[in-house]
Amino acid sequence: MRFKNLSQLKRPKPLEITLGSLPQHILMAEYAKNRAFKINELVGVIFEESFEWYGFTLADQDHPELIVDIGLPQNDLNLHDYTSLGSESIAQFQESLPKELIINGWIHSHGALNYKHFSHTDEKNHLTVLDFVAARTRKPLAKQEVVIQDLVLLEKDRFVEKDMEKGSVSLITDGPITEAKIMETVYGSFCYSIVIGDEGWHEQKILYRERGILSGHTTVSSKTADIEFVDTGRFITQVDISTLRDEVKKKIKPHTDPPPEVIERM
Repeated sequence: MRFKNLSQLKRPKPLEITLGSLPQHILMAEYAKNRAFKINELVGVIFEESFEWYGFTLADQDHPELIVDIGLPQNDLNLHDYTSLGSESIAQFQESLPKELIINGWIHSHGALNYKHFSHTDEKNHLTVLDFVAARTRKPLAKQEVVIQDLVLLEKDRFVEKDMEKGSVSLITDGPITEAKIMETVYGSFCYSIVIGDEGWHEQKILYRERGILSGHTTVSSKTADIEFVDTGRFITQVDISTLRDEVKKKIKPHTDPPPEVIERM
């Protein structure tokens, strides 16, 4: 057989069947947005200066795509232009939540900084949060063919040890099979990341992780995302504000004279 060009020798594309998808934009309750900016306001009022702080975006475990609330954990370190985020604090905060609530991302403030984007430090924090929330936001995305070179098909009780030396992978079945496709489930997880500022601005992105259950092939990606605010009928009351004020006093720990080695932002 004669081929006109080498492109005719390309292997066929592996079979893939779509099972689901991850969110492409962020859904956030108006209540959660207002709560985040109220925390930001209280930080400035209570400490008379603008400091960075972080919290976690919360969702109902049955609807992980929608941010319904903002949780304020004990912050590890709050500077004018840097906030530290540790994996232990994420786990501790998740354990303190009602069983029906999960962390689906994080939100933090750049305060009065004129830097309306994510920093290099923020990018590291994104991955820390994604590592933790991945198991809780995981869903099957696709069945994907695992392409195996030299797949050997063997029948149970009808092969010898020498047969196991052949091929790169052996599939043992209980009956004769002449052809097989191996399909693995590809799971996907997501994590929301939002940054806000004193002037009312916000920027957000979604981080994604996809992993093949058999191959272990993992990809991590991110995209800048639009945000859609949803009216859930819940609003901030004076009691909420009073409670938030107490939380901010307790959980935000401004460090006004940090050692040089901790200032590593951007």
